[in-house]
This record gives sequence, structure tokens and C-alpha cells, in this order.
Amino acid sequence: MLEEEDYPGAIQLCLECQKAASTFKHYSCISELNSKLQDTLEQIEEQLDVALSKICKNFDINHYTKVQQAYRLLGKTQTAMDQLHMHFTQAIHNTVFQVVLGYVELCAGNTDTKFQKLQYKDLCTHVTPDSYIPCLADLCKALWEVMLSYYRTMEWHEKHDNEDTTSASEGSNMMGTEETNFDRGYIKKKLEHGLTRIWQDVQLKVKTYLLGTDLSIFKYDDFIFVLDIISRLMQVGEEFCGSKSEVLQESIRKQSVNYFKNYHRTRLDELRMFLENETWELCPVKSNFSILQLHEFKFMEQSRSPSVSPSKQPASTSSKTVTLFEQYCSGGNPFEIQANHKDEETEDVLASNGYESDEQEKSAYQEYDSDSDVPEELKRDYVDEQTGDAPVKSSVVFLLSISRETLKSRKKSDYSLNKVNAPILTNTTLNVIRLVGKYMQMMNILKPIAFDVIHFMSQLFDYYLYAIYTFFGRNDSLESTGLGLSSSRLRTTLNRIQESLIDLEVSADPTATLTAAEERKEKVPSPHLSHLVVLTSGDTLYGLAERVVATESLVFLAEQFEFLQPHLDAVMPAVKKPFLQQFYSQTVSTASELRKPIYWIVAGKAIDYEQMLLLMANVKWDVKEIMSQHNIYVDALLKEFEQFNRKLNDVSKRVRIPLPVSNILWEHCIRLANRTIVEGYANVKKCSNEGRALMQLDFQQFLMKLEKLTDIRPIPDKEFVETYIKAYYLTENDMERWIKEHREYSTKQLTNLVNVCLGSHINKKARQKLLAAIDDIDRPKR
Repeated sequence: MLEEEDYPGAIQLCLECQKAASTFKHYSCISELNSKLQDTLEQIEEQLDVALSKICKNFDINHYTKVQQAYRLLGKTQTAMDQLHMHFTQAIHNTVFQVVLGYVELCAGNTDTKFQKLQYKDLCTHVTPDSYIPCLADLCKALWEVMLSYYRTMEWHEKHDNEDTTSASEGSNMMGTEETNFDRGYIKKKLEHGLTRIWQDVQLKVKTYLLGTDLSIFKYDDFIFVLDIISRLMQVGEEFCGSKSEVLQESIRKQSVNYFKNYHRTRLDELRMFLENETWELCPVKSNFSILQLHEFKFMEQSRSPSVSPSKQPASTSSKTVTLFEQYCSGGNPFEIQANHKDEETEDVLASNGYESDEQEKSAYQEYDSDSDVPEELKRDYVDEQTGDAPVKSSVVFLLSISRETLKSRKKSDYSLNKVNAPILTNTTLNVIRLVGKYMQMMNILKPIAFDVIHFMSQLFDYYLYAIYTFFGRNDSLESTGLGLSSSRLRTTLNRIQESLIDLEVSADPTATLTAAEERKEKVPSPHLSHLVVLTSGDTLYGLAERVVATESLVFLAEQFEFLQPHLDAVMPAVKKPFLQQFYSQTVSTASELRKPIYWIVAGKAIDYEQMLLLMANVKWDVKEIMSQHNIYVDALLKEFEQFNRKLNDVSKRVRIPLPVSNILWEHCIRLANRTIVEGYANVKKCSNEGRALMQLDFQQFLMKLEKLTDIRPIPDKEFVETYIKAYYLTENDMERWIKEHREYSTKQLTNLVNVCLGSHINKKARQKLLAAIDDIDRPKR
């Protein structure tokens, strides 16, 4: 019976024999038999305990039913439950040790007993990086089997306890019913208490394994896979006993922050390299391009728990959530998951002349691999020592060569892209967006490090914005214009980025404190514009195409961050949400503000304002009769605008110029022209009433012709010129009030009005009074 695992039958037979033997125990031979029967019963109990331990790894309902019936016959159901919990604890310990030992011995290439003598904690440190993930997966699979067995044990008791209650209520033995109820209550309490204990054991064993290896050397995809496994395990814990898995969360948080700091530092350095080699050519994506089409953002389309592997998400037609225990109760294992490889499906985001897919990138690299002007150090294959990532060579050389050769190799027909509203972005922009997707994957899987990830993500945007400003918008003379080209918000943002992120030191200071050295480690050197980008040629409108691609790619990047804000907000801890709000309100929203200073530099050089001042200086303004013909400087200025318009059209054949950009350029040029006109009038030494009328005629002629060239309405700074001309007609008393009201004019322009306009009509004292009023405006307030 024991060989056939009929434990209840064996015990029943033994008990019957004992009963019969006790009847005839006064016979000496029967008394000896009774003693042997007792020994046999104890042997049965030992074998029964072994049978009980077997259900810890592979629960079998028939087997467990027999074991429970046997213990009930012995009247030891409570003892059985105590023993069962000891077996489960031992099973967890033995299981994890054997799994890890198997991998350590396999990788060591021998079965030396030295590993078997190690403590589990020490054994975990011998797992090699290559075997770390398969070992972790097998560890979780084995622990799942133990927990599933416990879950099914509880299920068995719930079902059979209900049956016992029904049969007890039908019986008449009150004493037996009370005893059964007591046993059942004890078992239920013991099983419920055991849930937390078993899960705590599982957490501690996995924590020890997790912290036994430095994960900062792992590739990104491998690390994400580790997170996915642990996240799945935490989901198991929550369904198993309602635990939030604090032990696991803290250990994986430590590993994640450590990993992510190293990963982010490398990515920032890589971003600087990309920016410094970027030639600001269009990356030709389709007009319907969306970041959700990129592999890195596929996880956002999955309507799933963050911890469930996308490829293994169960299709459920029912609205009721199915737990993992219900789903895998009859077979399978939730840890039978594979890493999501990018080749599962192909992206389709590039226009027909794009190079971005893997095969296209490969062929593009082969085609341009012989570039003689690619620095030698960038041609060498090397693996990132910190992350173990794939060679950077192809990415960098590809970036350099494509940027350099795109314009040479494309046919004119390829520029049809510019006629549609395809996003303006570069290879580097796409690289940053992909990085953001990777950061979000990590955050989505492990929410406890959400703040750290979002903080690092904001640094990617900060550095990109700072680079665009440094390359194309930095100009110390801009602020002296008084036109508010850089808002105080933008200036504050740029200063903050420079102080917190940019390493301005050339070399490390040997006298610096440890804290200062640590701070410098967190910073990145300021990027430098590639020498291949030429911003000094008038024929290309001073690199307008490159400026448009760079600036509008930043605006596009800001739009993507705006799109992602709700997703970031959802995972950001409540106490850290002010950081996120501040990042969006003070940094992301300033991206479009960079257009003003960047395009102002083009506008400042596109029209020859100095030549116009020279032409105006040659005009005689103290004429005696009203003229019917405007002055030559107006025609010269309009000719400059026509030439600017032609060049603008030429640039737009290379790069689509969005309407806001075109409007800003025209607005800047017109504003500068109008201010130059006022400056020219302020240089006038003598002016008659007829001369003032000539000024108005010139300006009206300029406006009339200008309105045919541009759709901008109203004409910027039109009132600035007209108000200045009208001021020539003011009386002495009106002039003082006018000076105080019009602070937008320079001291020189106001002084000229007093000297030329009023001239000899006022006495010296009155003139001094007006000049003092001008001086008072110019003097800074205390």
C-alpha cells in the first residue's frame, strides 16, 4: 500500500491490526506484534512526511488528498500543517540554492564541491554577467512553482473545508463537529499567515541574488529585461498576498539608480558627440511621422500592466481581470518570457529617400565608409566600456557622412518633401527621441525611480536646447537692442542649464573639494558647432537652412515632450510634481522663444543697413520746396528686401520654412530697417518743414512697396518711424511731455529732435531743460 502511495489504506490497515492486537495483548506473542505495529505506524508517518514535502514543488490534487486523509486518520491535521510550512520554507531555500549552484558550476566548467559549501549569498556573487538573466528567469520560474503549489494547497482546503462543514452539519456527533471546526480554523489561520511568510522568504532570496552582481555594465535591453522579470515577480507578490514588495522595490531601485546614472552619463557624452558632428541636415521622415511609430514607444500602445511582457500579454475578451495564478494554474509559467528584440517588426517612419532603417543604415555606412575627412578615432570599432553597448562607429560615421553628402547626392525631385508638412528634425533629434523612449520604458517598468528618470530626461532636453542656443543664438549684442529678443524666462532657463549641467572648466582643478569634483562629474562640457557648418555666407542667408533645421527640430522635440507630459505626470510622485510642472512651464515652453534671437542674427546681416545709413547721410533735408520724388535710399532698401526674398525662396527649396519662421524673419528685417530709418533721421544736422514732408514721402513709399513683398500686417515698428517724424512738429512744451512718454528712443535720437527740430527757436535755458529730461530718462533708477 505504501509503495502504491495508498497512505490512508495503509494507516487504516495498521490501526485495525493494532485494535485487534490490543484485544489479545495478554498473549506474549501478540504483545510483541503490537509493538512492531507501532513501529510500522511511525515509519508510515515518516514516509507520509516525505510525501507531504513533495507537494511543495509540484502540487498534485490526488496525492495531497491521500496525504490529508492519512493525517486525519492519525488525528494529526494540525501537525501536518506545521510540517507543511516548514517544508515550504525548506523548498524555497533548496530551490534557489540548486538553481544558482547549477549556473555557477556550469559557467565554471566543473562541479567542484567548493561551490556547494558556499552560503547562498556568496554563491550569488559567482554568477557571470552572461548567465545572470537566464539564471534569474529560472530562479523566478522555480519560485513560481513553489508559490503556485501553496496557492493550490489553499484552494484545496477551501473546497474541502466547505465539504466538511456540510457533512458535519448533517451528522449528529457534536464533539466531532467542534473538533473539526477547531482544526479547520487553525488550518485557515495558519495558511493565511503563511502567505506573507513565504513571500517574504521569496523576496529576500531574490533580493540577495539581485544585489550579488553589479548591473551597471549591462546593455540597456538586458537591464530592461531584468526589470521586466522583477516587475512580473512583484505582480505575483501582490496577487499572492497583497504585498507591495518593499524589499524587492528597494533592491531594484538601488540597482536601477546606479545603472541609470552610468547609462545617462554615457548617453549625455554620446549626445554631445552627435551634436558636435551634426551638420543640421533634414532627416527625411514621412509627413505622418509620429513618435509612437518608433520601437522605443511601442510599449505605450499596449493596454497592459507595465510589468507584463508586451509579447506575452494575454488576450482577454472578459472585462474581469484574470490573475496570474488563475491564468497559469493549469499549466505554463509567467516567467517563460523572451526579451523584446527590435527585429520583431520593422519601423516605417522614413521617407523614400531616408537612410534610417537597419539595412539602409548599413548600406549607407558601407557607401560612405571611405570618407577621408572622418576622424580616424571615429572609424575604430569600440564597445562602450560602461554599458557594453554595440559599437558606436557606424552611428557616428553614418551621421557624419549622411549629413555631409545628403545635399550632394539628392536629386532636385527629392526636395518634394519640403512641400508637405513633414516634421523638421535631424538624426540627432531622432536619437534624443529614441533615448526618451528608452528612459520611459524603464520608468514604466519601475515607477519608484520615476523622478530620477524624468530628471535625467529633462537634462537631455536641456542640453539640446543649450546646444542650439550656443551654436546659433548666442550674441552678446542682442540684449543691447532693447527689443526683448530673449525673454527673462529664456535667459533664466539658459543660466540655470549652464550652472547645473554645463562644465565650463577646461581641466580639473587639483585643489577642488571632493564635492566639487563630484558635481563636475555630473556635468557635460559645452558643445561646439561642427566646422562643416558655415554660418558666414550671404549667399545662404548666413546658414539659414541649418538654423531652420536646428531651431525647428528643437521646437519639434518640445512638442513631443508636451505630448508625453500626461504620461510623465501619471508616474511622477506627488511630492515631485512641482519639478515636472516647472520643467514644462520654464524650459519646454521656451523652445519656440529661441526663434527670435536665432533668426535676428540672420535678419541683422541679410539687409545692408550700414549702406542705407550712408545713403541717408547724403540726402539734403533742408530743402525749400516739397519734393514729388522719394530719395534713392528707399529704392536701395527695397532692392535689398527683394534680394532677401529671392534668397529666402532659394533656401525654402532646400528646407521647408514654416510660416512662423518666415514671419519672424520678415518681422525682424522690417523692424531693423525701420529702426535704421529712424537712426538715419537722427543723424540729420539740418531739416526744414519741406524736409520733414520728404521724410514722410520716403517712408510712405517704402511701406507701399514693402507691402507687396510680404503678407505681414501690421508692418512692425511702423509707428516707431511715424511717431518720430511727427515729433518734428512739436512745440517746446509738448516736446518735454513727449520725451518723457517715449522712452523707446535712444538718447541720441531724442537729443537730435531737440537740436534739429526746435533749433534756434528756443533759448539756451529751455534747451538745457529738455536735454536734462532726456538725461533723466537715460540715467538708471536707484
